[in-house]
Amino acid sequence: MVTSLPNLLTASRIVTIPLIVATFYVDGDGARWLACFLFVAAAITDFFDGYVARRRNIVSSLGRFLDPIADKLLVAAILLMLAAFERVSQVSILPALVILLREILVSGLREFLAEVKVGMPVSRLAKWKTGIQMTALPTLLVGKAAPVWIPAQTLGEILLWGAAALTLITGWDYLRASFNHLRGPAG
Repeated sequence: MVTSLPNLLTASRIVTIPLIVATFYVDGDGARWLACFLFVAAAITDFFDGYVARRRNIVSSLGRFLDPIADKLLVAAILLMLAAFERVSQVSILPALVILLREILVSGLREFLAEVKVGMPVSRLAKWKTGIQMTALPTLLVGKAAPVWIPAQTLGEILLWGAAALTLITGWDYLRASFNHLRGPAG
């Protein structure tokens, strides 16, 4: 059972995913704007669940487990739907792939390092990556529904490439930082 406000906010992010996915099956600008609104609302809950948990000192095992999963599910669902509905160019599927693969890599590293009792804190650069990614995705969700004077599609794809570049750097940083633990004990 979701018992605290941070866990409730995290769960709401997961519940939002099928709603955003459903908008892809509805024609019209309104559906694109609704997807953008839902995504932004979900991204805001990501900030507030962590803020409230830290502020009130209510860190739970469920929250530590669910929060990163909710983030990855949300981002993966959006990237896959954008690709499936051809709302990103063929070449921009590459940064989407890089982002997805890095998320899997980092999740696996975190799981392994947790078993050997080693923490892997989020780096400042990774926070920038997330910020750029969380700007690119709603921009791409709106896409052609944006006002004519806003090149949302182009801007979204440029931001996606920027997020992917930071994704490669931070993925390498995490892998390098955990390398000694992955090799096992010396001897």
